[in-house]
Formats: sequence, structure tokens, C-alpha cells
Amino acid sequence: MHTFDDIEIRRPELATSYLSLLLAQPGRPIALFAPRRVGKTYFLDGDLTPAAEKMGFLAVYADLWLNRTFPLDAINQALEEALDDVNVPLSRLGKIGKTKVKRVGALGASLELGAAPRRRSLPEKPELRMDSLIARLAADSDKPILLMLDEIQALGHSAGGEAAIATVRAVLQKHKKKLVAVFTGSSQEALGEMMMSAGGPMYQFAQLLTFPFLDIEFLERLASHFRKVHPTKTLDIDALQKVFAHIGFKPALMKDIVKEMSAEGMTDVNLALAHFMQDERNFLAWQSVFSGLQPLEQAVLIILAHGIAPMGKETISVLAAVPTVKATLAKVRAALDRMRKAGILANPPKIGYMIEDRLFRDYIAKTYIPNYIAAGKLIQTSST
Repeated sequence: MHTFDDIEIRRPELATSYLSLLLAQPGRPIALFAPRRVGKTYFLDGDLTPAAEKMGFLAVYADLWLNRTFPLDAINQALEEALDDVNVPLSRLGKIGKTKVKRVGALGASLELGAAPRRRSLPEKPELRMDSLIARLAADSDKPILLMLDEIQALGHSAGGEAAIATVRAVLQKHKKKLVAVFTGSSQEALGEMMMSAGGPMYQFAQLLTFPFLDIEFLERLASHFRKVHPTKTLDIDALQKVFAHIGFKPALMKDIVKEMSAEGMTDVNLALAHFMQDERNFLAWQSVFSGLQPLEQAVLIILAHGIAPMGKETISVLAAVPTVKATLAKVRAALDRMRKAGILANPPKIGYMIEDRLFRDYIAKTYIPNYIAAGKLIQTSST
């Protein structure tokens, strides 16, 4: 039976356009930015990979968040798995076909197989291993490689980050005739800093592009399936669009909200969003994140949720007067940076610090209210 979860939006034209761009600028990757949970990985797997394979590429995907401390190991793991797939056939017959025959007896009564040829071991150092793996994979597959590095900003946050970034650039540059590369990142400032910092290893190496959100077609598909389930009821597309934008264009989350609407038989998407916000599971998750923060971080988060500039002169004066906080400008900056690195905050250019999860922001704004008794004197946080 067809369900909401079976609804898929494929974007082959977008995939083809990215591949055409890569082929038009040999040696220069593209770096796709979009916030988390908007479909980047889904696109790499479901659209870019099949499009690349159709064009004769061997597609290799590596999620650098698999090993944030040593992301080069995550890249090498993906390359090694791809090399295994190329060189180790799944069937016994395939294995025999890969092995040289040493001697055949009369009428084929006996068959002696020679030892499989052995190559020198791969280097142990991750930097050299990546270089060798790409060379070996290209040679053994006899195909150009599409290397997709998801959440590439993890390189900059790793131990020896600049060295790891330099390694990736050097290896990709060395093998530019054998492969093309696509990076993705969910932190616009981290990705931009990596690619645009003058003097940095990746400076102007990749072309930065904004990955597009799903458009109205996705919402129309949801509404169409809703009508099939509830023939007498209709969802308002304009209302769906507003809520979709409010939650940050996250397709999986939008599906969850519409599924709840279908289960309850309701058509008011704003009411469904309110129900979602009141769900105990969400409440406990958000409260757990908030409770795990330091007092200053909590105060800064409340300020941001209410649209107050966290580093304004008046704000710093108010925070300095709170006994449990006693903030300074330097401490507020440090708190902002810690929460940015933890993925709680984003810091887009020209916008400034903001809470990454918009529903978490709504929860904070509704639950905790900053009360200014007098400018520069006190800020209190009270639960509603």
C-alpha cells in the first residue's frame, strides 16, 4: 500500500547540471551548502549517484561525520569498500574467474588454480593511504571516480584540521584526471571559511553553490496523497508552504506533520504544528538539550530566541548583573562559539547568530521569557 513515506521527489536534471559543471571545470570540485535535514544526502544517493553511474563514473560516498575526530579515516573507509566491490566478486564463479589457471588436467578432470596476484600493502598513514586508494580504485575499475564528501566541514574541526584539508586538496588535485568531487556542508560559515579564507589550503579550490530546497511539487504530492486517504478533505497548499518554510524546509519533518494530520483527520496545518510542538517526546528532547547547557549559554539562547542581539552593549550589561552568569563580552562570544560548534547555533553571513533548529527556537521562546527590570540591571528567565 502506498504511504506518505513512499513519496519521493527525484531531481535528475539538477544532478545532470552538477555533473556537467564538474566536467566543464576539471580539477575543481563543487561545494553544496544547505542546512541539515533538507535532503542533501538523499539527493547524493538517489539522484547524483545514478546520474553519475549512467555517465560511466564509479560513485563513492563518504560521510565525514562517521569519524569526526579523524575524518580522513572515514574517506579511506569508503574508498576501501569501493575497492573491495570492484576486486572481490560476490559469487564463487566470479572469484574463480579472477584467478589465474595454473594447470588443467586431461579432459578437464583436474583444475589447479594459481595464487591470486598480490600487490604491496596500502600505506598506514591516512594521507598516503587516501592517495594510493584513489589511484588503485581508478586503475582497477577503469572508470573515472565521483567522490562525494558529505559534511566536509568536519575536516576543519578535526585534529590537525588544516593538515587534513591540505591532504584532501592535494590528493584531489593530483588525481584530477581520474576523478571529480562534490562536497556538502550544513554549516554555511564553516564551509565558506574553509573555501574562502585567503591563504587556507582550500582557498578558491571548490565552487560554492547553494543547494536548493524542495519546491511546491513536494507539498502537492503530500496533499494529493492526503486526498486519496481522505477523499472529502483538502489541504491548503499555501498554508503548507508557510509551515514548510517555518520548519526550515525539512521534508522528513513535513511528512511527519502531515502524517499526524492524516491520522487525526485534521486539515489545519497550523494546529498540527502546535500539536507537534506539544508532543511530550519533542518537549523532553528540547529540554534535555537546554538543561545540558551552562547558565550563560542558556541565557544567550533565550536572548537569541527572542530576537535580541546577544553582544549588544545593553545586553552584556544586563547579563553581567545576573549572579549565576556574570557575563563579559568575551564570555558571550565564547558561549556563542561553543554552541555553534555543537550545532545548536548557526552564524550565516549577513544574518548573524541564530538557533539552527527553528522549532527548538520556538520552544525556547515560548518556555523562557527574558524580563528586563531595568536596562543594565537584571535579566530573569522564567518558565511559562
